[in-house]
Formats: sequence, structure tokens, C-alpha cells
Amino acid sequence: MPTNLRIASINTNGVRAAYRKGMGDWLAGRDVDILAIQEVRASTEDLESLLGPEWSILHDPATAKGRAGVALASRSTATIHRVELGADDFDSAGRWLEADYEVGGKIVTVVSTYVHSGEVETPKQVEKYHFLDAMLERMPALAAHNPLAVVVGDLNVGHRKLDIKNWRGNVKRAGFLPEERAYFDRIVGAEDDPAYNAGAGLGWVDVGRKWAGEADGPYTWWSWRGQAFDNDTGWRIDYQLATPELAASVTNYAVDRAAAYDERWSDHTPVVVDYAL
Repeated sequence: MPTNLRIASINTNGVRAAYRKGMGDWLAGRDVDILAIQEVRASTEDLESLLGPEWSILHDPATAKGRAGVALASRSTATIHRVELGADDFDSAGRWLEADYEVGGKIVTVVSTYVHSGEVETPKQVEKYHFLDAMLERMPALAAHNPLAVVVGDLNVGHRKLDIKNWRGNVKRAGFLPEERAYFDRIVGAEDDPAYNAGAGLGWVDVGRKWAGEADGPYTWWSWRGQAFDNDTGWRIDYQLATPELAASVTNYAVDRAAAYDERWSDHTPVVVDYAL
């Protein structure tokens, strides 16, 4: 019998604030096996206090206190974890955390990552490209390390027009720049697919797009401002990117959108995927 593995990913925009607004209630009713968190913005002790003793927690805080931060919380203890990404002089702290978990006699590698938001023609955009370059270098090695691997989190890029409601108004903004989207062409393009970079793709699978098909969204982030949430004027920037072998085991994909604006506990929403191993 296959073993079900439920992986959820959420940018909490500050985990303490998210818990004050209802994240704990969501988590208590979702039967999650591995929870990937981005923008933790808290200490490891805070995470342990909020989640409770039933969770095994890995946390990589950002260099600057109160910024970024990524975590992995699981029902079982990771066999090994790694946080290094890119060159030795590149600061990836609080943005890349990978761990191996034993599930049903198999090892699954899960990465919680938080890509820079960027800002056109500023050092923030340069840092974003450095990070995306490092991801492109790491992901083939990750797949070689383990054919059952998934990179999840807030990747801060809408890959296609389907991923942003108002894409025409954002083609010159960070998050939907052609240069950024080209990275995703490379990540999800197959080696033998001429539609992506002349067949130079890495072959990872965008689980959300594969599940939703050629349809708008489903979006995972909405501005707090105006009527963006009520009108579903959102962006799909939270992903689960799986190796082909792991992607083939997906049995369900869900975006846990709040029922109403005042029930939101983050500007993002959880992305929850079931894998049958």
C-alpha cells in the first residue's frame, strides 16, 4: 500500500502574527506531515512554542534579525539537512533549507525556499538573480542526489500569464519580468523539449500548473490593499516543484484560500499537496 505524504507550504509573513490570526486552527485541521514555512521572522524558540512538541523543527534564520527565515516542521525527524546555497561569499541565510526524510521506506528530499522579491534596477534585483542562478546550479545536483525531491515555497515569480490576474500591468515589474520567467522556463522545461531554451531544461514539474491545467491561477498571493482578494486579483508565486518521479505520485493539489478577507492570516495562502509513495 502506498504511504501518503502531505506537504504544505506557506509564507506566513511573520509566523507569530499568523498564529495570532488563526494559523494554528488551520494547521490543527489539515493533517500535514511536513510543513514548509517562509518569512518566519521569529526565533527557533518561537516556532517550538507555537507548533508544539509533536513537531520536529528545522529553522534557518536570516542574517538580519526579523527578516526572511525559512523552516521545515515534520512529524518525523529529518535524517540530514543542509542550508548552503551558492558561492561561499553569497548570503543565502534564511532563504534555502533542504532536508531528507524517511517516508514509507523511501527518502524524500524537501526544500523550503524564499526567493527575493526584487526591485527593478536596484541591488535587490541583482541579489534575486544571484539567488535564481544558485538555484539553477543546485537543482540538478539535488535531483541527482535523490529522484524523490521537491522544492517548495514563495518563489516570487509568476511564470506565465496564467499566473497573474493583471499580467499586462506587471510586465515591467519584479515578479513578472521576462528575465525572471526565463529561469522558470529552464527549471520546468524537459531536456528534449525544444519549446524551452532549445532543450536545455532541467525537467522539474510545476505541480500546481500540471494539476490546474491551462487555466488562470489558482492564485496564492493577494495584496492586502483595496479589493484584490475579493476580486481574486492575485499572483501564483507559491510553488511545489517536484522531480518527475515524485510528481508522478501526486494525488491531490489544493490552495487553501480563506473564505473571506477578514479570515486571512497571511497575504499568501497555503499550498498543500498529497504524494502517494
